[in-house]
Amino acid sequence: MLDPSVFQSAFQSVYQSIFAGSPICACIFSPSDDPVILDVNDAFLRNIARTRAQLVGQRLFAALPEDPDDPDNTGVAALGRSLARAIETGQAQTMPTQRYPIRTVGEDGADVFVERFWNVVNTPVFDAQGELLCIYFVTIEVTGQKRAEDAAHLSRREALDAAQQAEAGRARLKGVLEAAPVGITMVASNGDVLESNAAHAALWCRSSLPKDVPIDFSEWRGWWADGSERHGQPVAPGEWPLAQALRGTTQAHQLIEIETFDEPCQRRVVVCSAAPIRDRDGEVLAAVVVLLDMSERLKAEDALREADRRKDEFLATLAHELRNPLAPIMVAAELLGHASVDVERVKRTGAVILRQVKHLTSLVDDLLDVSRVTRGLVVIDQQRIDLREILAQAVEQVTPLLQARRHQLEVPPQAQPLAVRGDAKRLIQVLANLLNNAVKYTPPGGRIDVETGIEGSCALVSVSDNGIGMSEELITRAFELFAQAERGSDRTQGGLGIGLAVVKRLVELHGGSIRVHSDGPGQGSRFTVSLPLADSSEAMQQTPTRSVLAVADAPLKVMVVDDKVDAARMLSMTIEACGYRVRTEHGPQAALIVSATDPADVYLLEIGLPGIDGLALAQCLRANPATRDAVLIAVTGYGSPEDRAAATQACFDFHFVKPIDSEDLAGLLRDIATRGRRPSPERRHGVSRAWPSNVAP
Repeated sequence: MLDPSVFQSAFQSVYQSIFAGSPICACIFSPSDDPVILDVNDAFLRNIARTRAQLVGQRLFAALPEDPDDPDNTGVAALGRSLARAIETGQAQTMPTQRYPIRTVGEDGADVFVERFWNVVNTPVFDAQGELLCIYFVTIEVTGQKRAEDAAHLSRREALDAAQQAEAGRARLKGVLEAAPVGITMVASNGDVLESNAAHAALWCRSSLPKDVPIDFSEWRGWWADGSERHGQPVAPGEWPLAQALRGTTQAHQLIEIETFDEPCQRRVVVCSAAPIRDRDGEVLAAVVVLLDMSERLKAEDALREADRRKDEFLATLAHELRNPLAPIMVAAELLGHASVDVERVKRTGAVILRQVKHLTSLVDDLLDVSRVTRGLVVIDQQRIDLREILAQAVEQVTPLLQARRHQLEVPPQAQPLAVRGDAKRLIQVLANLLNNAVKYTPPGGRIDVETGIEGSCALVSVSDNGIGMSEELITRAFELFAQAERGSDRTQGGLGIGLAVVKRLVELHGGSIRVHSDGPGQGSRFTVSLPLADSSEAMQQTPTRSVLAVADAPLKVMVVDDKVDAARMLSMTIEACGYRVRTEHGPQAALIVSATDPADVYLLEIGLPGIDGLALAQCLRANPATRDAVLIAVTGYGSPEDRAAATQACFDFHFVKPIDSEDLAGLLRDIATRGRRPSPERRHGVSRAWPSNVAP
């Protein structure tokens, strides 16, 4: 311990001039690890509100301890390290601003620690011989300055955070605006554009609205489209929803037809909503408008309404077309019930029934065709065929109708083969349909021209008439379903208005195209089919021909199995008329019992039998040695590819779709009889093309 008398003598002058009266806080510590406070000046005592007696002679860290409840208090440790370095190095140590709370007495008399910040310099003092006498501790309290700096730093950080958040907000807003499928524009209260997205520009067909330039609503062209009294009237500049929102009025779901800026001008119907953006005091700061393009939706709704209207017209037409043949059939059936009817009248009456049933069958086939085509179920069996032969058979089909309406048909000869790859039956259907249309929509005594030729790599067939013609509107939808009704009032030949839709799809399935031209109502029409030419190296296939009515030239035993008594009776009568022995059964169990002792050569089985259906019955017959080699013919009202496949899987040889054509059935039975019971492999597996559409091997 330093002798006080020596200390007072050495530093008396220092106390008077520098230490004791200095306005800067200062202390003198002993040079040790646990220093003693040797003296303090008045400024330090005032600063920490202590007396000299409370400090002088006390251990430093006992007199000025750290707060035991403050985990962040590092002042004692930092000051201890600085003093140690001063003693070790003999050099002054300047400490960075240090937090060092000071213990004091609170109003309730309890000890409290008050946060204080200090700048400190610890200077070692040596005597003339170089011995370390003490540590001169000088400190300046900077609590106010530190808090001001912290506040400024916090303010700067908050400002930076706010700026970053604002920038992120703008980026998010821009992302939302650009991703939104609706047009959005935000304008300031003076009309200057603040934000505008690409969808808004696209709606108006113009570049994005320039920012910081007031909107000129007089440039916008629009008409009210809300169905009210103002519908169709121009939207005045001040009536635009955005203009009204700038005046503080919210406008929701206004339906407006707008005209785009770029040439050629387009018109679009939009739903427009706008709302003001207000500050805390309710003043309008800006306004935002949202535009949703309704054009395609309205067109779709119109199309649905039109389709619904055409569906209703189609159903009415279908009812009309079905009643037409049903009426003579009903009358003919009643006439046949009279005992006085002679043989000649029976023949004429039967001919009427046959014609009308064929007409009904044609209607049903058309309906099935359009169903299969629109669902993609049609399979094209492509072969290399001559389109000239296809055309000849199509002409043959429509010749009776041509003669009945006294039309003149011109088909110039085509010397060069028109080889295409296609399904002969379907292509005959295509050309016959076009010829039928020309016949139906040309007044009696008209002219129909058919032209064929080659254009590039395609074969062409054109069917022209001088009939009622077509409007531009009808041309645009000529190949749509049910488009027939508005074409003309001449409906004497009937029809459902679905033929051209089927024709177009069938042509496309062949890789071709079809187009229509007309100079207008009363100017006739021209339909042109284009089909790719086939490879010349492939062999040409013969096109199908109609089977002739055949009678038995060899014995044949036939069994008809159908639970529908009338249908079974008529089918059996048809077979008997061809000269064959026939037995009729109305149940599958009875058919099996009879077949066990008296098997037939040919079985015609209704698929929809009760108990055991026709498919299961066919398999039972195949399992029986007595009937396993019999010819099995499926008879059903279902003729889809799936139905035919199911019949084949069940071991049927042939598949008839009701109503059965008597000529087709007679031809098939004669073929079976003359070939020794079972059909030839070609007949059974579909190689022969001599059969019409309602019978398939």
